[in-house]
Amino acid sequence: MVSSDPKIQYQGRWAVVSLLFLGVLVSYIDRGNLSIAAVPIMKDLKLSPAVMGTLMSAFFWSYSLLQIPAGYLIDRFGYKWTYGAAFILWSLASTGIGLAHSFYQILFLRLLLGVGEAVAGPASLSFIKRHFQPEEQGLPTSIYVSGMMVGPAIGALLGGLFLHELGWRPLFVLTGLIGFVWLLPWLLVVRPNYEEASPRAIRKITMTARTTLPWRELAFSSLAWGITINVFFYSYFWYFCLTWLPSYLLMVHDFSFLRMGTYMALPLVGMALVSTICGRAADRLIVRSQQPFLIRKTFIVVGMILASAILLLLVVKNTFTLFPVLLISLMGLGVAAGNYWSLTQLISPPDWIGRVAGYQNMVAQFAGICAPALTGYLVGESRRFELSIFFAGISPLVAASVVFFLIREKDVIALRN
Repeated sequence: MVSSDPKIQYQGRWAVVSLLFLGVLVSYIDRGNLSIAAVPIMKDLKLSPAVMGTLMSAFFWSYSLLQIPAGYLIDRFGYKWTYGAAFILWSLASTGIGLAHSFYQILFLRLLLGVGEAVAGPASLSFIKRHFQPEEQGLPTSIYVSGMMVGPAIGALLGGLFLHELGWRPLFVLTGLIGFVWLLPWLLVVRPNYEEASPRAIRKITMTARTTLPWRELAFSSLAWGITINVFFYSYFWYFCLTWLPSYLLMVHDFSFLRMGTYMALPLVGMALVSTICGRAADRLIVRSQQPFLIRKTFIVVGMILASAILLLLVVKNTFTLFPVLLISLMGLGVAAGNYWSLTQLISPPDWIGRVAGYQNMVAQFAGICAPALTGYLVGESRRFELSIFFAGISPLVAASVVFFLIREKDVIALRN
């Protein structure tokens, strides 16, 4: 039963948002370690770039296939225990990679890592949907999403330091074990789904609890295709940056591990800050204009156009010019990021948020399969990244076009009716 005292109703929700931020931060460190350590692992285990691309994409095989089942488990059993169990699984898998000695051992552990991390996104968005009103969701969503950027930033800095001082195996073991520090606060702070939820959110959930999502109508709607195509190309760009950009800096520009870590970390930190600021700015604009769909959509389109600045890497040869290009491109993605996920929450019925977020994540992870594998194949033994950068750079432009032309508010209203 929900208390009538508003302070009790909202007690602890920001503490949980902080844990969601830390949880996704840890998950992105763990999934990104292989990208940071790719060059020394290829050398030690005598792997080609194409084979390394396969290992990078293997995480997304299991991660993508389990997105909708993970969303169902969260909608059915709640996020507290589902997320906690998944966290234990992925931390153990990440630690195990540091003990692996063959391609197949790393492949199995990357698949297991994907199984565990599949829960994180749907669980986080489910909590925010249930505990925050639409005009409030930009800030908590941006805080959560910023963990996707701060995690790789910390991972790049730690990875560069560990690779320089200790090698790649201690990197996986120590970061995998340290993640367990998160688990106890999660189990102590988080309540079952309906405790502490806002009264308005509970009324919405109750009113829609018996509805079913019209999958047949969705399959033939421009809205569904718009969401699917947008998610794929947004994610293709993002996962190219996460998986192969560190190796690009090492292989093409001959960076040291420490310099690579710095060039990766600072743009990602800037991206996280911009994402949070733009999420909050969008919330305020929505309160004033009462046009949440238009505001979220505008931030996404502008951010995607800025992200395409990575195409300048095709002509930039000076390493001093390289940094501003990465900064503009990733901070541009930050403009879009928080509002990108808030748009999902805006479109989704409350009791279907886990499954809709799961579907969106599933599509995103198919891009995660394609980006590292295709890049590894294109790079090959030539160590040339031009074609890979071109594909990555046009992806946000495609995403921006799709959001502008295919994702329309009238289609959302028609679907709900």
